[in-house]
Amino acid sequence: MRVRRVRQHVNPLAKKYQTPANPVEWEKVYPLLNQPLHLDIGSARGRFLLSMAQLETNWNFLGLEIREPLVIDANKLRDELGLTNLHYLFCNVNNSVSSLLSSLPNKTLQCVTIQFPDPWFKNRHAKRRVVQPELVAELANYLAPRGTVFLQSDIKFVAEEMCDRFSEHPAFVREHAEEWLAENPLPVSTEREEYVLSRGESVYRALFTRVSS
Repeated sequence: MRVRRVRQHVNPLAKKYQTPANPVEWEKVYPLLNQPLHLDIGSARGRFLLSMAQLETNWNFLGLEIREPLVIDANKLRDELGLTNLHYLFCNVNNSVSSLLSSLPNKTLQCVTIQFPDPWFKNRHAKRRVVQPELVAELANYLAPRGTVFLQSDIKFVAEEMCDRFSEHPAFVREHAEEWLAENPLPVSTEREEYVLSRGESVYRALFTRVSS
């Protein structure tokens, strides 16, 4: 499959990304709809979820990505491999997560990953970062009790800000509080993680659990 060139960053506050995603008829997406769902926010080319879906066939996987060409290519590859427990959607998660998750069967969302999000280094661009308080609140509404949120970045201040946002919400408790995880608890690494580690650089990881209501 031809690999297309796609912009590395897009501004989620731009007008073209302000229309929320339409609700999805999930029963037409996942044949086994009541399997636990793993949501990956910022799925990029989708290779992480592609591997996860092949390893964990008793889970459903959903990747949300703001760069539409990457979503189109990822779904084509999924179809070529015949995977029925995997789907990718083009959307701006910060204005679409509620409309997407509200129609899922109750308590099926059990894992969320946000890995190496665009850092948007300048303070004036902070609102462009994906982990905003509103997103954390929406995830708290739909993540099943004892469900997990796994965060990682190679930019320390981005990892710290993500952790602060989840720590500030009463629905989430950080595992191994105040310590970065030495290893990735998931069986698959992202392409970015492998690249960073191959250069001998640090990855800052944290795991949060959704407390019981």
